[in-house]
Amino acid sequence: MSRNLVPCLLAPVILAAPALAEAPQVAVDIAPVHSLVARVMDGVGEPALIVAPGASPHEYSLRPSEAAAMQEADVVIWIGPDLTPWLEDALGTLSGDAKVLSLIDADGTVSLPIRENALFEAHDHGAHGDDGHEDHGDHAHDHKHSAEADHAEHAGHDHENHSDHDDHEKHDDDHAEHDHAHGDHDPHVWLSPDNASTWLNAIAAALSAADPDNAGAYFANANAGREEIAGLKAEIDNILEPARDGSFIVFHDAYQYFEAAFDVPASGAISVSDASDPSPARVAEIQERVSDAGVTCVMAEPQFDPGIVEAVTDGTQVTVGVMDPLGSDLEPGPQLYPQLLRNLATALAECL
Repeated sequence: MSRNLVPCLLAPVILAAPALAEAPQVAVDIAPVHSLVARVMDGVGEPALIVAPGASPHEYSLRPSEAAAMQEADVVIWIGPDLTPWLEDALGTLSGDAKVLSLIDADGTVSLPIRENALFEAHDHGAHGDDGHEDHGDHAHDHKHSAEADHAEHAGHDHENHSDHDDHEKHDDDHAEHDHAHGDHDPHVWLSPDNASTWLNAIAAALSAADPDNAGAYFANANAGREEIAGLKAEIDNILEPARDGSFIVFHDAYQYFEAAFDVPASGAISVSDASDPSPARVAEIQERVSDAGVTCVMAEPQFDPGIVEAVTDGTQVTVGVMDPLGSDLEPGPQLYPQLLRNLATALAECL
């Protein structure tokens, strides 16, 4: 065969090779979810992050580049309006033609009711079903559960050291702070590794619907990500094992999914929301819990006033640590989510 004939025979083969499918434009609300989406899109494309690292997702003003990412998006993936109520209008105006996946509404997602009280009861976590998994009963993915009903359930607890005036002030404070919570269930659902594992498949399905040519890659990445999360859970259990008998307070009530997943229940939260400062009555109630209940650790957050934590711990031997539910100091990308959970566990174990 002539050497000149070989290139001629190969040319049609090369021309017939399918071109790589162009990845869809994907916009994601917060860094932990962005990390999960980036894991599923690994090797195919990169999602855009809407809420800048370090910013509160509850109240946020879009920068032009973030608005443009939403406008160009074929797929938008977000927690839902409970976390970012302002984003709902933006979806309608900027991303009207995009496929939208609300993860808190995804099949298999476990959601928990908002805890309005400053102090948490032991039964909030640690209840397990016959299969060994956490049993949240009717709270699991029940978006009709009202925070008011949950508040009524706990209203019977007797705080003997508070006057009727203080009780009334605390009641008003709880409801004032609840006004900043946009829904009846706790929106910090990403801090459950089981939810994250469930979402990997939901993300793969949403991306595959928009981009069928890359469906195999999306689901392969999702399966690999689920295996990684299973290993991460075992790693975190080992980190927390020596600290499980400790008692701690968190700055704002963002961690109950993490607490439930790893059986490390907090004793209370200084603030029910990061959108408002706690009232003096709530701070006093936390101070009493710290002094009377053997609390050894208070977890601050980097974005909020350290003076509030100092007021709670003044005159005590309590250790102060720092937890960040968003991983604000981490580089966005596939590794942010596992490192976020690992950091939470390490910070808590060291504080306790």
